[in-house]
Amino acid sequence: MRILVTGGAGFIGSHLCERLLREEHEVICLDNFFTGRRANIFQLLDNPRFELLRHDVIEPILLEVDQIYNLACPASPIHYQYNPVKTVKTSVMGMINMLGLAKRVRARILQASTSEVYGDPLIHPQPEGYWGNVNPIGLRSCYDEGKRIAETLMMDYHRQNKVDTRIARIFNTYGPRMLENDGRVVSNFIVQALRGEPLSLYGKGEQTRSFCYVTDLVEGLLALMNTDDIHDPVNLGNPTEFTIKELAEEVARICGAEFEIRYLPLPEDDPKQRQPNIERAKTLLNWHPTIQLRDGLEKTVDYFRQRINAPATADTPG
Repeated sequence: MRILVTGGAGFIGSHLCERLLREEHEVICLDNFFTGRRANIFQLLDNPRFELLRHDVIEPILLEVDQIYNLACPASPIHYQYNPVKTVKTSVMGMINMLGLAKRVRARILQASTSEVYGDPLIHPQPEGYWGNVNPIGLRSCYDEGKRIAETLMMDYHRQNKVDTRIARIFNTYGPRMLENDGRVVSNFIVQALRGEPLSLYGKGEQTRSFCYVTDLVEGLLALMNTDDIHDPVNLGNPTEFTIKELAEEVARICGAEFEIRYLPLPEDDPKQRQPNIERAKTLLNWHPTIQLRDGLEKTVDYFRQRINAPATADTPG
């Protein structure tokens, strides 16, 4: 098949492009390089079935494709709060453009939604039927509400125009090719530990998260895209829950660093708990994550160790 991956030079997108090429599909990687990096897809550039387009999804584009994975949107608070209006435009106008393309060429489209649609949840763990507890005017709302509107558009294009849609609600994902400066907890802890700095812990570190290794997530995205007649959202994440303090301890151990903490106040609207109910994914997709946190962290630490020790290059996002 001929497959479009928007945000394809990003963290998850680059792993997805790589995986699709291994199945011998033709892959068009579309990215505006706000947070994507050429280094993430450099090893793919010589592949004759891979094409790289520098383009922003908020502008329309005409392509002939069979499937669309819409991953385009900054996913870390530092990046999506840098230009919140642009973040909303990416989720809404970008979604409209991709749905218009899918409708025009009769392509199946998968939207990379997020666990952030659940906000600071009052139900734990979170099933897809939970409507969420989201602040629509808070600092994080440009991302949370943008993704919620994108889901609305997906369902309405499916109901009104019969577009073949898939919605993946992605929970915390980590692994090689994360950005060092994205402000997310895994990359923060690893970079700080490797540099011998205290680990920044927000609040008391008692808030919980579930961490899914990137290759597990990519397998879930492929399973969802290639299973027929699933138009309702599907949670994709690792249901094993850890406190942030437990994560910090594990990262320090793997990095061989002294466990030293710098306590900081909790950010506004930061969820206290986040854990996916993945029964729908297990039942409909026969999918569940297989990589244990320790194994995934070791691979991620190896990646960051190479990045931090490597000579400075011009290959930075932006």
